[in-house]
Amino acid sequence: MKSAEEIMNMLEAFDLTGSLRDAGELSGVSHHTVARYVAAREAGTLSERPAARARLVDEFLPKVEEWIERSKGKLRADRAHEKLLALGYTGSERTTRRVVAAVKKDYRLGRVRVHRPWVTEPGMWLQYDFGDGPVIDGVKTTLFIAWLAWSRFRVVLPIRDKTMPSVMAALDVTLRPLGGAPTYVLTDNEKTVTTEHIAGMPVRNPGIVAFARHYGVTIHTCVPADPASKGGSESSVKIAKADLVPKETNLRQEYTSFAELEAACAEFCGHVNTRFTGSPAGSRWRCSPRNRPGCTPSR
Repeated sequence: MKSAEEIMNMLEAFDLTGSLRDAGELSGVSHHTVARYVAAREAGTLSERPAARARLVDEFLPKVEEWIERSKGKLRADRAHEKLLALGYTGSERTTRRVVAAVKKDYRLGRVRVHRPWVTEPGMWLQYDFGDGPVIDGVKTTLFIAWLAWSRFRVVLPIRDKTMPSVMAALDVTLRPLGGAPTYVLTDNEKTVTTEHIAGMPVRNPGIVAFARHYGVTIHTCVPADPASKGGSESSVKIAKADLVPKETNLRQEYTSFAELEAACAEFCGHVNTRFTGSPAGSRWRCSPRNRPGCTPSR
């Protein structure tokens, strides 16, 4: 494809000499190229962009757009290619991948999720989640991770399972070092919290409702399959698992007993909740005395 300057030089040479061959020699191109641009100028269709050519996939493009819309942009290109072949498409999979990528890009425009800072109030929101804990004596354990917004105070407790008694006991133990109960408790739609959804509305488990009434808190749950709505606890789970679960990245030894895991969790909480996270000009403690009166940070 010739640039605008090259096209201008070819046409100027032709207007000067009146010969396609002479204009081609002066411009350093074939006389056929000069003839094509001269004919395009006379027809009023001169453009520096190449002419669009019909593709085999063009007649199937509306169907690809429909599939991307139905799958909310999740359809894989290989699956789209299989479906197109069944409809009589004879093009290559490479072309299908380019088309699917372009349609997905157009689909995402205007649907990008915008994240803004979450401005919280002291003692208002507590989030909790679960993570896979280490295996002790052949039995899997679970890590209960709670995150108090605003002060970012964390509580990590090992539990045997995610049954109602274990969850209630973990919540009770969590509220004690906080020195009180928050206004809201945010978590996932576990069966211990939400039994089902009717018309898009969560139906609470009677057991957790009684627990919330006793402690004076309000239970909220996230939108299903939307971990970003409780990013604090999600990040806390990631950090806790990276430190407490034996892996090659942390070189932690296997636990010999459940009590040893409890001690490791307590040590982890003591470290993250008193860690200094700020510049000398604007010092900040993860464990803030404003939100937890019993916390006395020390340098």
